[in-house]
Amino acid sequence: MVMGRARRRERGSLLTEWAVAMAILGTVMIPLAFTFMQEVKLCRAYYYKAVAMEIIDGEMEILAAGEWRSFKTGPQPYSVGGDSATNLPPGKFTLTLTEGRARLEWFPQARGQGGAVSREVRLK
Repeated sequence: MVMGRARRRERGSLLTEWAVAMAILGTVMIPLAFTFMQEVKLCRAYYYKAVAMEIIDGEMEILAAGEWRSFKTGPQPYSVGGDSATNLPPGKFTLTLTEGRARLEWFPQARGQGGAVSREVRLK
């Protein structure tokens, strides 16, 4: 009989230790998981911004070389010719020509997708 009571106490202690360990683990791991998810979203936003910058830089070189002459003055939609544009989330490219300047911008449709990217050059 004495052995039975000691075993029950040991089982109770083990169950209590397990419950405390699970509570500590849950308290630490849940916020940590949310932090990792935020970092994943941030990395994806930086990736989208880098892709948009690469596309805009390439297109601005083409425009600065003289292609700007085939566009009218003012803001207008601009289509990019590159396979890397398929890596971007939905958004739009806009070319704005003013007197002596060309500005090319990319705007994502939703928030948290890298933000707007723009480049401006003086035209010769």
